[in-house]
Amino acid sequence: MRTNIVLDDNLVDEAFKYAENIRTKKELIETALKEFVRSRKMKNLRELKGKIQFADDYDYKKMRVGQ
Repeated sequence: MRTNIVLDDNLVDEAFKYAENIRTKKELIETALKEFVRSRKMKNLRELKGKIQFADDYDYKKMRVGQ
């Protein structure tokens, strides 16, 4: 998707300092978006803590492939 946006130059410069092997603004923005989505997914998983009840006889080892 092609989009024109105005970015804070200081923020972009700072982001490039932390970005390894990223050479273009496009790569920088795509990486930032991927990390944003990943962090939000992890936050959503953490919110489930304590809300899932497992059966007393649940054995996760039986579900492993090859065992």
